[in-house]
Amino acid sequence: MNALLLTGGRVVDPANRLDARADLLILDGKIAAVGEAAAGRAPAEAERLDVSGKVVCPGLIDLHVHLREPGQTPKETLATGTAAAARGGFTSVVCMPNTTPTIDNAGTVALIHERAAQHSAVNVFVAGAITKGIAGEELASIGSLKRAGVVAITDDGHCVQNNELMRRALEYAKMFDLPVMDHCQDYSLVTTGVMHEGYWSTALGLQGWPAAGEEMIVARNILLAELTGAHVHCQHLSAAGSVALIREARKRGVRVSGEACPHHFTLTDAAVAGSEEFWKRDGKQLYPGQELLPAWPAYDTNLKMNPPLRSARDREAILEGLVDGTIEILCSDHAPHCDFEKEVEFDYAPFGITGLETELALSLMQLHHAKRLSLSDLVAKYTVAPARLLRLAKGTLSVGADADVTVFDPNREWVFTREATASKSFNSPFYGWPLKGKAVATIVGGRIAWVEQMEALAV
Repeated sequence: MNALLLTGGRVVDPANRLDARADLLILDGKIAAVGEAAAGRAPAEAERLDVSGKVVCPGLIDLHVHLREPGQTPKETLATGTAAAARGGFTSVVCMPNTTPTIDNAGTVALIHERAAQHSAVNVFVAGAITKGIAGEELASIGSLKRAGVVAITDDGHCVQNNELMRRALEYAKMFDLPVMDHCQDYSLVTTGVMHEGYWSTALGLQGWPAAGEEMIVARNILLAELTGAHVHCQHLSAAGSVALIREARKRGVRVSGEACPHHFTLTDAAVAGSEEFWKRDGKQLYPGQELLPAWPAYDTNLKMNPPLRSARDREAILEGLVDGTIEILCSDHAPHCDFEKEVEFDYAPFGITGLETELALSLMQLHHAKRLSLSDLVAKYTVAPARLLRLAKGTLSVGADADVTVFDPNREWVFTREATASKSFNSPFYGWPLKGKAVATIVGGRIAWVEQMEALAV
């Protein structure tokens, strides 16, 4: 019998409204007992971990990750990307379909499932493409993708511009009970924008990307969700108007939801002007200990992402949306790129940053330690909420559930470094940052996928 007993931790399970000090017993890959019964039921040969002072919660889920396999393995692989996920405390990830070839057919889905079974440190779920080649011209075979095991469809990295085609995609997705996740970007408004359109794009001489370029598609998606009755999930929200639109639509009962990434509620467009300007204009409101932050230059391409960092007002709106429940889900949009791709002029660098290993800490700092959200509410945005959206049998510590468990220390202070990352790429703006909150053990299906300082945990 495979047995593991976690003792002395603070168990936080939003799905069961549990937040108390308790033991947790895992037997043969399943949750066997929580609370007083756990220690009594543990077999003598059970491995024991003392997690006193730590938080024990359902395994964290990141529903927006680019693992780059197949076809883009110089950036990331299933092995390296899921190793980074395990270090970040994530037991399940959903990989995006903008690979080479794209995940727009059952054969590619089967390939990823096969390779994940061989090489992945955590559970890998697959999102299929909305359109063939994510070209926005012809629908992919949504029924075949569903039968192959995808948990959602999206053209992430691209946005379907044809409204009639998007309507048909929603109608088919509803037939197959699949959520549609949409990268909200109106190409005719965004054009060649590379950063948020505002004061700093003008000051830096960079092509601006208006917030309306996101808000226009969010509004479109709300109207189509209302028309078809399908569920539309708006990815990586960055604009205040997007939050307002979703808040109002949800009050009307429209099946629309949204997600936020830590970089959008941690940084603003002033960061692109360099650390000096960022601290001067935004530092007091963001980081009272700003003198501890590392310096970074203007035009740092690790601050170029899609959608871009926006204004302080947009940042506050994202935080408000997370607090009031308008935005139910947190994720990373982990988007690795090779160093040589980012080491070019800002205009020519690819969009995207890595995030699996820093998102928990940044979320804890901006939401929990800043006293905006309770720990249980924050954990829910990484567990029960994404599991509910994707209809996964995850995100809970209920007896009989899969033993996917994350153990983290919410008060652990640490500094993120290039040397410590498990990812194959290094395009993060958060190297050298003092962070607070860190995963210390990641358990997938009852097995320890990653643990920090095993000697300190084992008893």
